[in-house]
Amino acid sequence: MEKLFLVTNPGSSSRKYALYRGDELVCSLHFEFEDGEVVCTLKTADGNKKKLDGFKELTDTVAYVKEILDREGYLGEGVKLDAILARVASPGNYFAKDHRVDDDCLRRLEEAKKRAPLHVPVVATEIEECVKQFDGTPVLTISDSAFHTTRDAAHTSYAIDPELAEKTEIKRFGYHGLSMGSVAEYLKKAGLVEEKMIVCHIGSGSSLTAMKDAKSFDTTMGYTPLEGVMMATRCGDIDPAAALAIGRELGLEGEKLEQYLNKQCGLKGVTGETDDMREALSLRDEGDNRAKLAYELYIYRMQRAIGQMAGSLHGVDALVFTATIGERNAEIRRDIVAGLEYLGFKIDDTKNADGLGDHRHANIAAEGSKPIYVIQTDEMEEMIRRAKILLDNE
Repeated sequence: MEKLFLVTNPGSSSRKYALYRGDELVCSLHFEFEDGEVVCTLKTADGNKKKLDGFKELTDTVAYVKEILDREGYLGEGVKLDAILARVASPGNYFAKDHRVDDDCLRRLEEAKKRAPLHVPVVATEIEECVKQFDGTPVLTISDSAFHTTRDAAHTSYAIDPELAEKTEIKRFGYHGLSMGSVAEYLKKAGLVEEKMIVCHIGSGSSLTAMKDAKSFDTTMGYTPLEGVMMATRCGDIDPAAALAIGRELGLEGEKLEQYLNKQCGLKGVTGETDDMREALSLRDEGDNRAKLAYELYIYRMQRAIGQMAGSLHGVDALVFTATIGERNAEIRRDIVAGLEYLGFKIDDTKNADGLGDHRHANIAAEGSKPIYVIQTDEMEEMIRRAKILLDNE
């Protein structure tokens, strides 16, 4: 019998859960606010949807999930969860590995809240509630950085005192590791692995990873997910002195300044109106100069980062686009690749427009070009794969 996993994905304004039997989705639950009230959408594997209401707070959703899964017949009568999985994106050596939650893990989560106040508190509270509500069920933290632990010290270190770095655990941990792991596993299964590949995860959060033989060699994100390319609300790379100058001008410091750079910059900051790429493109097409600048800056930062990753690899054999924007937006793929002919890449406009279609991957390269793949990432699948390894090794 395949293991039964519940995957939790808490956000700041919503909560998502997915129940899997092995690799197969059984059902999903999505809690969000509608007209000031919390509403849950239950979606089954065959596409049926059911709206459920009567819930009070998002912070109580773990208890609601247990109640719903019991009531709908997914749990109970001898059917129990084998594990609950929670993605953790946090700086620190401990969370660069997967763990079964115990007292030590809970203590380290509490410490991580202070180290990464924007990324850890919500998931830490969620994990604590899962332990409480599903007493006796293993809860696993699945690291979003573990994929990047194959990099050497030169690719993980900052140019600071090594003793200080070791004491404070300040280094470039990298993120989007679950997406990168998913893509790497697919590349291996499909026989598409090249020695030197650059994978562009382009979504609300974006990062690029240089892979050597399907392992992480370099990546754009650093101590936190703030470093790297321009994103929906994150500024990406910025001179620390410029960040401090922004803080002085706006009267922000510490956590509030970090929040500003993470939540009020990127597309949202440059356009002044939206963090949604589709809306930014519409504004640009209507002649909005700030949206035009935002798009040009976005493409430039991507092209520059690809050049950096190619330099790190000492060459590149294939390019991959993945995640929401990377998989769906043909215009952005086209404009990024338009500046990469010097690396041997040229896009086929027809193949690019067709995109993935009903397939898991597509090669959108023109004849004579190095491969340019669009690959659908599956972070849930990767979390389950990693959870099986963790449980099997206990």
